[in-house]
Amino acid sequence: MEKTTKAKTAAANPVESPAPAVELRDVRRRYGRGDAAVHALRGIDLTLPRGSFTAVMGPSGSGKSTFLQCAAGLDRPTAGSVLLAGEDITGLSENKLTKLRRTRIGFVFQSFNLLPSLTVQQNVLLPQRLAGHRPDRRRAAAVLAQVGLERHARRRPGELSGGQQQRVAIARALVTEPEVVFADEPTGALDTGTAREVLALLRRAVDGAGATVVMVTHDPVAASYAHRVVFLADGALAGELSAPDPAAVAERMVALAGRPAGTTGAVA
Repeated sequence: MEKTTKAKTAAANPVESPAPAVELRDVRRRYGRGDAAVHALRGIDLTLPRGSFTAVMGPSGSGKSTFLQCAAGLDRPTAGSVLLAGEDITGLSENKLTKLRRTRIGFVFQSFNLLPSLTVQQNVLLPQRLAGHRPDRRRAAAVLAQVGLERHARRRPGELSGGQQQRVAIARALVTEPEVVFADEPTGALDTGTAREVLALLRRAVDGAGATVVMVTHDPVAASYAHRVVFLADGALAGELSAPDPAAVAERMVALAGRPAGTTGAVA
């Protein structure tokens, strides 16, 4: 009798699956008005699951940068909504968006964006300080160990190689345990070997630590480290690949580059 009651209770109160890390619902972004208007995003509907690694690709002018800016709360869509872990962030005030970016989102940029006057440890702790939290040096040490730089905590960025600086940037992005990390061409300034090391770190952050990573890239090899590649063209979704390999990604990019401007729909 007790088992039956428990079963009925479980059925009546099913466990809800967690909301996606990021969800875009009919997101549009227009710059300018009238005939001079530029439609950077044309109704993007996309769900990015927690614990996933998604690469975003497309030809120049396809809307990749605008996609990242809108998804990360750096820019406001003209229409539609962006949800972070189920919360609609589209209408938040600038103060609330700033707080959200400092506590719930991590960023990795091509140019590293480290402060040269601060040590490695201080750079990593910067998001916590900006958020008004007490610096957690144990957490900083843990993420520096995760990227293999625990012995460089007292050095300054100028004493490190480009690859090491990008590792510091990844540690900084992970220190607040954000719901999602946005990476904008994170290997664009690195040589091939170093780029692969950085990409492997991002993939381990996903597979080993449960992070969610969204990476804009133009490199098919970089995209192959992701679980899924999403393609954009003329501001619209133009297909995707799961478990991508560099050759398949490159072939899709060639097809997109040869597509007439203004064409909509996915490339087969």
